[in-house]
Amino acid sequence: MKTTGNTILITGGSSGIGLGFAEEFLRLGNNVIICGRREDRLKEVQQEHPEIIIKACDVAKAAEREELAGWIKKNHPEINVLINNAGVQLHANINKNAELQKIQTEVDTNLIAPIHLSSLFIELLENKESAIINITSGLAFVPLAFMPVYCATKAALHSITLSLRHQLKHTSIKVFEIAPPAVDTELGHDTREDKAQSHGGISVEEFLKEAMEYISKDVYESAVGMAKGLKAKREEAFDMMNK
Repeated sequence: MKTTGNTILITGGSSGIGLGFAEEFLRLGNNVIICGRREDRLKEVQQEHPEIIIKACDVAKAAEREELAGWIKKNHPEINVLINNAGVQLHANINKNAELQKIQTEVDTNLIAPIHLSSLFIELLENKESAIINITSGLAFVPLAFMPVYCATKAALHSITLSLRHQLKHTSIKVFEIAPPAVDTELGHDTREDKAQSHGGISVEEFLKEAMEYISKDVYESAVGMAKGLKAKREEAFDMMNK
C-alpha cells in the first residue's frame, strides 16, 4: 500500500508500537488519528506532535467503539487505513479460579475490538485505496503458557485476519497482519511490580523498519524479527519456551 497521503486511525496509539506507527506515518506525510484510554497521555502526544489528532476511546467497550466510528464518519470520512493495534497482556493461571474480569478485558481488547471496529469501518474504507492492518504477535503461533489468554486472542486474530482478507478480496480493501516479536514497550506493565520497567525485546524503531517495508511491498502476512522462527517452528519453539 502507499505509505503517504493517507488518513490513518491507530488504536492504542498513545504508546509503544501504536505511537511508533503514528510518528512514522506522520513523518511520511499522512494524516494521523490516534485513540487510547488515557486522555492525559493522548494530550502529551499531541503536545509533542500537534498535527496528530487524538480521540479518547476504550476499545474494550462496544459503545465507545461505536461512538468512535460515528465520530470518524462525521469528522474524518476520508479515512482509508485502520490499524488495530490496541492490546493488553496479562498473566493467567487457568487451572485455578480464573479471574474472569481479566480474561474478559483481554478478549474484548485484543479480539472483539478489532473484529467490531473492522466491521464498523468497512463502509468508510470501501471504494477507495484502503487497508486494515491487524497487529497480532509471534505468540499467536507459539503461546507462552503463563499468559494463555493473550496468546489465544492473538491466535484468534490471526485466524480472523485470514477470513477477513478472503471476504474482502473483491473490494479495494487490503488486509494485513503484522506479527511482532517481543518489542521494548510498556505492554504487560499491569503484571509487573515495577511499572516503569519495559517489556524488553527489540526497539520500536527496529520493529518499524521491518514492518513498514512489509506494508509498502504489500506483504499481507508478515512476522517480524524472532517471530519468524516462532511461526516456522511452532512445536519445537513451544517446548523450548515453556520448559
